[in-house]
Amino acid sequence: MTLIKSISGIRGTIGGQVGDGLNPLDTVKFVSAYAAFIRDNKKNDSNKIVVGRDARISGKMMEQIVTGALMGMGFDVVNIGLATTPTTEVAVAMEHACGGIILTASHNPKQWNALKLLNEKGEFLNAKEGEKVLQIAESEDFTFAEVDHIGSLIEKDYTDKHIQAVLDLKLVDVDAIKAADFEVSIDCVNSVGGIVIPKLLKALGVNKINELYCTPNGHFPHNPEPLPEHLTDIFAKVKETPSDVGFVVDPDVDRLAIVCENGEFFGEEYTLVAVADYILKHTPGNTVSNLSSSRALRDVTRKYGCEYNASAVGEVNVTTKMKGTNAVIGGEGNGGVIYPASHYGRDSLVGIALFLSHLAHEKKKVSEIRASYPEYFIAKQKVELTPSIDVDAVLKAVKEKYSQYDVTDIDGVKIDFPDKWVHLRKSNTEPIIRVYSEAHSMKEAENIGAEVMAVIKQLAK
Repeated sequence: MTLIKSISGIRGTIGGQVGDGLNPLDTVKFVSAYAAFIRDNKKNDSNKIVVGRDARISGKMMEQIVTGALMGMGFDVVNIGLATTPTTEVAVAMEHACGGIILTASHNPKQWNALKLLNEKGEFLNAKEGEKVLQIAESEDFTFAEVDHIGSLIEKDYTDKHIQAVLDLKLVDVDAIKAADFEVSIDCVNSVGGIVIPKLLKALGVNKINELYCTPNGHFPHNPEPLPEHLTDIFAKVKETPSDVGFVVDPDVDRLAIVCENGEFFGEEYTLVAVADYILKHTPGNTVSNLSSSRALRDVTRKYGCEYNASAVGEVNVTTKMKGTNAVIGGEGNGGVIYPASHYGRDSLVGIALFLSHLAHEKKKVSEIRASYPEYFIAKQKVELTPSIDVDAVLKAVKEKYSQYDVTDIDGVKIDFPDKWVHLRKSNTEPIIRVYSEAHSMKEAENIGAEVMAVIKQLAK
């Protein structure tokens, strides 16, 4: 059993003894700590906290525990039930709530669940706030409400409101999508995407929809992370139907993967690139992604004469950098699209609507759009070190060794060579350094990664 307590939330495997998994007692403790934090740091007059969940097998159990604990802490709970992560974020803002909790372990397998914690804007807590919640949980310094002050429970469905908010976005061109008469295949991994994605597509005027795994029962038919090795069924479905495009979402629908009309993977790094291309064409401005995301976004941004900036890894870091640079579009290379005109959170509904608008305007095949972007390949490797090695000292030495290049150290060490890059990040849970590298071919990416890995091993002796 596993329980991982971090500033970005609490996640773990279901069951086990206290402190050894995401069991009911630990769930109550962390939810109560979050409620205590919100009560002491409220930025509005609301007493409402929104709760939404994906379709995991453990979801209903977790929902009852979480809503009960929040009510016990004196908060009124707006339970939106089965809902995507971005839907829950949107609901917090629409309800003018003081916070929100999303019950989802994102792309993790079915035995996992998690508490993702939101502020009054429907955005993730920052590092300082997350650390405070963990401190409160550790000390168990919270007081439950007396009987006359127990919170109430309100049940609402925000799916249609979220879809309407997407349709209302200025750059979502419903008329163009309808006129294009697209045929679309989808894989929703038997979670909440199976509820919302078909409804969204119909609202956008897509009438030919081929559904794979759209029953929201939490029984994932394949590994739920939307990587090409897990998506053979939709690759075949797109070719067989044939479809103009395929869309795949993870269990909580904040990551979007695209499949070309020929059944080939569009590339998770290129979801954001394609959407940004469309946004920048109509509303030029700055862009942001994290340090481990593809350089292709930078290239496309510069094509429009705009400025690209990189943030530390983590959605809250991306959104912070986006706000600081007034970015018009941003996100992460894992298929996470963040569009400020909608809200500051990764949102596959927004991604689908904007991509279909782009596709309708370009009047090209999806594979032709993909071929129009710079070709990059990312290799992901790691260096295992002994526990006695000072990883920070090794990373500092690497930074000095490659100081003639553009080096960024806001999150590990990233070395930008003229035609490639390497990003080194230490693991928070084990003595390893993760090595991500990108170049114009996989061989080049692997080679530059291996070169830096050899330097690390030498420095670690």
